[in-house]
Amino acid sequence: MKKGFGIKEVVAMGIGTALFVVLTNVQIPLVVVPNTALQPRMAILAFFSAIFGPIVGAVIGLLGHALGDAIFYGSVWWSWVFPEAVIGIAVGLFAKRFAVREGGFTTVKNIILFNVVQIIANAIAWIVVAPVLDILVYSEPANKVFAQGVFACIGNVIIIGILGTILLSVYSKIAGRSSDLKAEE
Repeated sequence: MKKGFGIKEVVAMGIGTALFVVLTNVQIPLVVVPNTALQPRMAILAFFSAIFGPIVGAVIGLLGHALGDAIFYGSVWWSWVFPEAVIGIAVGLFAKRFAVREGGFTTVKNIILFNVVQIIANAIAWIVVAPVLDILVYSEPANKVFAQGVFACIGNVIIIGILGTILLSVYSKIAGRSSDLKAEE
C-alpha cells in the first residue's frame, strides 16, 4: 500500500459508501434480539478498509450507515453509526500488514491476522461503544443495548469472517497477478 491519500482513495470512499448504502436493506434478522441482523454490508466495509486504510474505512462506516439510515429509515441512529467507523479505522490500520494489494492476503497468516483484528474491532465497537452511546445519548436500558451489542458483534464477525475473507482473498489473487504485469517498451 502506498503512502498518502489520492484519487484512488476518494473513489474507493464513494464506491464503498454507495455499496454500503445499497446493501442497508439486505439483512437476515437475528430473531433472538430485536433490531439486530446479519448484514452483508459489513463485509464491504471490511473489504475497503483492508485495502485502502483507516480513513477510507472511517468514511464508509460513517457516511454509509448515516445515509442508509436516513434514506431507508428516515432518521439516523448515531450510536450505531460511530461503531462502524471504529471497525473501518481498526481494520484499516492493519491494511499494509494484510498485503491485499500485493497479492499476499492468500497466506494463512494474513487471513488469521485480518480475522483477529476484525473480531477485536467488532467487540470494541458493538460490546462497548454502541451500548455506551445508546445509554448516554438515547437513555436506552443497559440490558437491552448490551444484548443487542453482543448479537451485532457475533453477526458482524460471522459476515466479515466469511464474506470479507472471501472477497479479500479473491481480490488479492487478482491484484497479485496484475502487479506482475510489466509495460512493454
